[in-house]
Amino acid sequence: MPKVTGKSEEGVQAVVLALQIIERVVEEGRPVGVTALAQALGTTKSRIHRHLQTLVGRGYLAQQTETERYQVGPRLVGLARMVGDNLDLVDIATPVLRDLRDALGHYSVLSLVEEDGIRVQTAINGRSLVEIGVRRGSLLPFHASAQGKVALAYGDEILRRRILRSRLDMLTPHTIVSPAALEQELELIRRQGWAGGPNESLLGLNALAAPVFDATGTLVATVGIVDSIQFLPDPPSDDQVRETTRAAAAVSALLGHRGAPAMPRPAAEAAGA
Repeated sequence: MPKVTGKSEEGVQAVVLALQIIERVVEEGRPVGVTALAQALGTTKSRIHRHLQTLVGRGYLAQQTETERYQVGPRLVGLARMVGDNLDLVDIATPVLRDLRDALGHYSVLSLVEEDGIRVQTAINGRSLVEIGVRRGSLLPFHASAQGKVALAYGDEILRRRILRSRLDMLTPHTIVSPAALEQELELIRRQGWAGGPNESLLGLNALAAPVFDATGTLVATVGIVDSIQFLPDPPSDDQVRETTRAAAAVSALLGHRGAPAMPRPAAEAAGA
């Protein structure tokens, strides 16, 4: 293979740096400045600035007027969504759900966020002699399910405000029906990286769910486990939390999400934060 030299080599290096800049901005998950990018990528601010101007001009990045920092641009968002549209989330998640079921033995489920709740899309049956789970196609309430609370904690701010202003129906004596209590619960979920739903939708039933993000960092689904509270207690075990959050992060990575997942925290530790 011929050796790449001179201008050709410089061109390759420029492409590599441009891709590294894009990757770094996406991984940051928030606007980032020239200095931080130069330090992270080990090059000069002037070189970074030249590439940033090109990427902004092409729409792959955008510059904030107030802070002059850089974030993901509309063209990159559009490309990510086009890729996402061509991916079948169920096909992607099924092997991960199967591994989750094999690791813990519980009914494992993928649920998608909709306007009026969170829809159970697919599931892998557990290994218990008595099958406990949720019917595929079921629409779970936002305020009374682990999956729904994950959607509120990590999802759209407009949706969260709408649900907090709406009537929260009591499904069991353990359902959260106070907006203030629900908002406090959502803050806890964001700190610990997962949600539980013991006895909230049905007495004796519990679920544990974690968020799934696409390439743009947008919440698109949840991965969870479901079982009787005898086998999925409140709080869940460290193994149950670790395997569930790991599975959700694996599906996110397959969708192109590059952000580093937050380390899950045990319930007692997160509650005391």
